[in-house]
Amino acid sequence: MSACEVKLFVVGSVLVVVLAFLYRRHQGPADEAVDPTATTGHMTRVLRGLLAAEDAVPLDRDLRVAVGFGSCVDVIASAADVLRTLNASVPEDPQHFNTVHDQEEFERIFAYFFRHGAAAERYTNNETFFKKLAAIAKLYSETKVEVGGNAPVMARSFLRLGARVLLGAQMTEELRHRIGSEIKITGESVMHDDIHLILEYKKGEKWGKYAAPRANRFIIHNDANNPLLSTLESFGDAVSRFSPHVVVVGGLQMMDNFPFLPGQRRSRLEKLAAVLSSVPKKTHIHFEMASFVEQQCLKDIIDNVVFYSNSLGMNEQELPNLLGMLTNNSITIVSDPNPRIASTLDQMRMLYQTLREISETGGRRRLTRLHVHTLAFQAIMTQRGSTWKNSKSAAAKAALVANRHTCGSKQIEIDNARLLMDESFSTSIEHGSERISFRPEQPVSCWQEGEVDICLAPVLVCTQVVQTVGGGDNISTAGLVLQV
Repeated sequence: MSACEVKLFVVGSVLVVVLAFLYRRHQGPADEAVDPTATTGHMTRVLRGLLAAEDAVPLDRDLRVAVGFGSCVDVIASAADVLRTLNASVPEDPQHFNTVHDQEEFERIFAYFFRHGAAAERYTNNETFFKKLAAIAKLYSETKVEVGGNAPVMARSFLRLGARVLLGAQMTEELRHRIGSEIKITGESVMHDDIHLILEYKKGEKWGKYAAPRANRFIIHNDANNPLLSTLESFGDAVSRFSPHVVVVGGLQMMDNFPFLPGQRRSRLEKLAAVLSSVPKKTHIHFEMASFVEQQCLKDIIDNVVFYSNSLGMNEQELPNLLGMLTNNSITIVSDPNPRIASTLDQMRMLYQTLREISETGGRRRLTRLHVHTLAFQAIMTQRGSTWKNSKSAAAKAALVANRHTCGSKQIEIDNARLLMDESFSTSIEHGSERISFRPEQPVSCWQEGEVDICLAPVLVCTQVVQTVGGGDNISTAGLVLQV
């Protein structure tokens, strides 16, 4: 089934969006819906409940995971530092661009996402400007240079959680050495690693007349290697020998707005579809969504990756974007950074239903698992009777990792966290929908709807953010590792 075949859901999609808007106007933003009883004692009970749920399921030391594609070096810098040294002008009219061509467009697109507190990642075709930005970032001692790319970040996270890992990525020998020998790498060596510049900002940070409503980042890159999926063939051969329990696909946003030759991107994605269709049915395939703005690129990925995956992971920005593309062939550039639980669950149901209706032919798979991670909560939806397991513990672990990663500490400090959960929440924006009470000692709520099981866990949101980049990759890994 192609994207255009699901247009039956257009009316429903539009209705959900309108109702969500009206619901949100009535309820107020998530940041204002803080539980008034969220004292230190209350938060401590929530933390203990999450830790108990996490510890209820031991890690599987025999788990085998194959992860692709690509790699890079992340240069993680303060957005404020880079903007100041660049002598950037605060634009009067922020604007979105699919591709960044020069400094003016950079200033306008950064402001566009900064004022919404929304994560974004964009390609620049201006190599000279990109090198200038990267050079400025490296002037500051606080700037961090780390192993980057969705696949390597997830691979290292899986390794820390006890799995044996195969990674499909091209990289320099230096980067290969930094990743270490415990991860089996399939892919050629290259002379130069791609670089991603990560511009981080904190909640409430100001740039001119704009203030960030939440901590997040803007990523800009000038990749030459990653968009081509150069390790695809070697990865496909290695997967058959490795016999993983799950194949994880990520990093495909590097293909978005890249200047391919005519038909080149579609050809590479069709080859990826062939690789995925050769994976045995007993092996799960998980696709980690990202930020896409090129309509045809996202359509190609839906046709050749989403339809071949039985598990999906995404954040609050990517969920409405994928749903909009499937239902009415439209791109959602930015959406609510703090969505209500009810609205998110309704969108998850619609996406899940849509992808359950595809025909399982030619290697295609119906969706059986959907994980959406937001600032305030983690939601996991699975098909009853499928082999996915431990949803309660998985949701709890994902919620805990969200705090551990953004705060940069294995130890969760209550004094540096807050809850954005109400005392109860609606399961849908539809009138008369069920409300579920939030219980601090049993903070993960699980329930059944027809043939679907849903678990939702609150996040102890970090208030002293160290980093946001890589959060989604680590969170999705934490959820997956207990469910395979």
